[in-house]
Amino acid sequence: MSRGPEILSPAGDRECLESALTFGADAVYLGGKQFGMRTAPKNFSLEELTDACRLTHNAGKRLYLTVNTLPRNADLPALPDYLCACEQLGVDAFIIADLGVFEIARRYAPSVERHISTQGGVMNYAAARAWYEMGASRVVLAREMTLDEIAELRAMTPKDLELECFVHGAMCVSFSGRCLMSSYLTGRDANRGDCAQPCRWKYHLYEENREGQFFPIEQDGDGTYLYNSRDLCMIDHIPALVQAGVSSFKIEGRAKSYYYTAVTTNAYRKALDEYLANPSDDYRLSPWIRDELEKISHRAYSTGFFFGSEPGQQTHDGGYIRRYDAVAVCVGDSVDGVAAITQRNKFFVGDTLDVLPPSGVSFTTVCESLTTEDGEPVDAAPHPMQKLYMKAPDFIPARSVIRRKNDT
Repeated sequence: MSRGPEILSPAGDRECLESALTFGADAVYLGGKQFGMRTAPKNFSLEELTDACRLTHNAGKRLYLTVNTLPRNADLPALPDYLCACEQLGVDAFIIADLGVFEIARRYAPSVERHISTQGGVMNYAAARAWYEMGASRVVLAREMTLDEIAELRAMTPKDLELECFVHGAMCVSFSGRCLMSSYLTGRDANRGDCAQPCRWKYHLYEENREGQFFPIEQDGDGTYLYNSRDLCMIDHIPALVQAGVSSFKIEGRAKSYYYTAVTTNAYRKALDEYLANPSDDYRLSPWIRDELEKISHRAYSTGFFFGSEPGQQTHDGGYIRRYDAVAVCVGDSVDGVAAITQRNKFFVGDTLDVLPPSGVSFTTVCESLTTEDGEPVDAAPHPMQKLYMKAPDFIPARSVIRRKNDT
C-alpha cells in the first residue's frame, strides 16, 4: 500500500457503496445474501455483487466480502458454489471467521485472498503467524488489543501479513463480536448475523424478596444500560495507529446509512492524508476534521481498548447524539445557482445548510427557493426521495451530501 494504510469502509447497500467510493475509501467491505454477519442491511445478491465489483474496480478500489458467520453443518453444502460464484465475479477477498470456511475457500475459490475476521479473536503474534502460514493474507485484530500489543504483534509477524483494525463505529460488549445474549433472550443468533442487540436495552435490578419491585441502579427512572458500549473513535490518534503498523483502518457500520458512510470515510481519509503529508512528531489533527464526526448520529465516543483500561460503557442512557440531519443529496452539478436534489429529510426555504462535497471540505449555503419537477414553488421539502430543484448562492457539486443542523 504505497500511500500508507488503507481506508476500509462499510457498504450495506449500493448507495453506501457509492458514498464510500466518492469520499475516499481505498476498499469496501460488504455482505452477500448468505454467510454474512449482518442480516439487517439490504446486502447484495449475486447480481448486485456483480455490479458492485464492477463499480469498485472501475474506481481502482478493492472489494472484500464477508463470509464470517459460524455456520452449522446444514449450512455447509451451499458454501462451495457460493464461494465459486463470488470468485468469478471478481471479489478481492473473503473475510472469514471459521476454520472450516477458510479451508473450503482455499479449495473452491483459490484466487481470492482470505482475511481473518475480528471474530477469529487474534490477540497475539502466534495466532497471526499460524493464520499466515495457513494462507491468510490479512488478520483483522481483536478489538480488545492495545496499541502496544499491536506494535509488538507487528514486529513478530511477517511483513507481508496485513493487519487490519477497527478505528471507528459501534462497539460490542462481547469479545470481538462473539456473543450469546441475543440467542438466550430472543432466539436470534448473533453469530449468524441476526443480533437483536439486547446489550442496548434498559435493565433494572430485582430483589427476590420484594416481588414486583425493581431498583434502578442509576438514580433516574429509565433504568440503566449495563452493557451499552460507547462508540469507538480513533480520529485523534492516526499517528499512533500508523506507527503501530496497522495496514488497514476499518470503519464499522454496514447497517448504517449512506450519510454515515460518507462522513466517516471522508474524515478518516482527510485525517490520514493530512498526517502522511507531514508525519511529524508534533502533528495535530485539524479541528474541522474532528468536527465532521460530530455531524453524524453517534453514541458518546471513546478510544475503546487501544490505550488500556479506559471505560467503554455508556451506562446513563442508550440514546444517540444527533446534531445534524442529512436532508438531501445533489444528483448533478448545480447550474446557474440551481441544484437538482433528492430529498431525504424535511427542510425549509430559508434554512442554512451544510454541504459535504466530494472534495471533502464542507461549506454552508442557504436554500433560497425550492421547486418541484413540474416547476411548482414549494416552501419545504416534506417527501422523502422527492426530486426537487434548489436555488442556492454557492455552487454545489454532484454527489454532495446536504445536511441541516438540528435546532435542539
